[in-house]
Amino acid sequence: MSSPHPRTPTSAAGRSRRSVLRQAASLALLGPALTALGGTSAAAATASAGASLDFEGVTLKVLCNTPHLTMYTNFLAPAWQQLTGGTLQTTAVNYTQLAGTIIQDVQSGTGEFDCFDYYYYLLGEIAHAGALVDLTSWIATQRDLDTSDFLQSRYDPYTLYRHQRYGLPYDGDQHLVFYNQELLGTYGLKPPTTWDEYDAAAKTITEGGGGAYYGAVVTGEPDPIVLGPPFINRLVGYGGDLVDRSGRPTLTTDAALAAAQHLIDIAPYAVPTPTSTGLGTATTSFMAGQAALVETWADEAHRFADPTQSKIVGKFGATALPLGGGNTRRRTPLDGGYGLGVSAASKNRDAALAFIKWATGTDEMLLETTQKNSAIDPNRGSVLNSSAYSAYVASAPVPFDLIRAGLVGTPMVWPNGPADPANLQGLVNQLALAIEGKQSAGTALQNAQQAWTS
Repeated sequence: MSSPHPRTPTSAAGRSRRSVLRQAASLALLGPALTALGGTSAAAATASAGASLDFEGVTLKVLCNTPHLTMYTNFLAPAWQQLTGGTLQTTAVNYTQLAGTIIQDVQSGTGEFDCFDYYYYLLGEIAHAGALVDLTSWIATQRDLDTSDFLQSRYDPYTLYRHQRYGLPYDGDQHLVFYNQELLGTYGLKPPTTWDEYDAAAKTITEGGGGAYYGAVVTGEPDPIVLGPPFINRLVGYGGDLVDRSGRPTLTTDAALAAAQHLIDIAPYAVPTPTSTGLGTATTSFMAGQAALVETWADEAHRFADPTQSKIVGKFGATALPLGGGNTRRRTPLDGGYGLGVSAASKNRDAALAFIKWATGTDEMLLETTQKNSAIDPNRGSVLNSSAYSAYVASAPVPFDLIRAGLVGTPMVWPNGPADPANLQGLVNQLALAIEGKQSAGTALQNAQQAWTS
């Protein structure tokens, strides 16, 4: 890494004392991670926290999605200050504003931010707009970055655009199906393994609930990150894809039609009203015991298990996303996930590079993924396979094998070229109309296919 940001000269004694204190602070911060991982020496940790991480007087500004804000402000900012002497300031925006805010900040010349915490499916749009630094050459010089440790199911999808790296993988999201054990038990039902079973369970429970509770939640707000996962979960379950190997949309296949029809069929038996149901409503409905089934991110399990937030503590379980038709091949749809990149307009590039390397590193990621109610999932094999992380998962509880299978398997990656966010938006707009009964599943998919290829 290049030399640290220049600081006001100090005496040799002052620098020496500050260095010793900073190294001690870094070891205190890394101690729990080193113990859990069992393979990093104190000497190596001290070396990594040496002069190259001295950014006293530098204020580093990060833009992130709202769910990550707590991790930055309560955990990363104080740790970064202790480690480097620098200040970390974070601004959060809603997911619908993330790409626009990033691109506007760079293209307008404002250059307020140094780092961007971006949704991976927005990568092509952001990189094509010139908002991210190409990190390909820099990564090649960082031998201690250990890129082989990044989960291969996430490394390329989260960071690679047109054969160049524009970030480092940060949050390895995945969806599971969570179920209310009491509601399923009341009707003698088991956790669904197929989408037909899912729909049948939802129908039975909703009809029996009389409006007091419902069989499922469908996050149907027409936004790619909201309605996109319910459709894509079903699409993958039936063995389908959004695009073929050449990037052409495959929205008129039998698998796509089955997926869209399932969304239409389950809508009457879901928490009202699906196309007005967002991510927050889905979580709160399930935690309140008002829904039997919900597809959501694995890290939500710790909120469901938190007695200060949830009424279903000890009453829920999790299972893999169902399959459909004759498909037996299980793939994880990458319904979300984040990378960390450096703004092309950053005035503190050395500090920004040091930050994304540190924040996505093994030791720091282990601590981040095991914080209470953490919204961060593993990005590295060493973190995923650590005893500390498996213990954290078990505390929810969620079967660790479910988490591991989703993070190491062959994923179904959302297309993330420059035009794909708009293409996905067009798809969910059409699906919402179908869910509302305003057109058929076939018409919705034909319209989306035509717009995608135009």
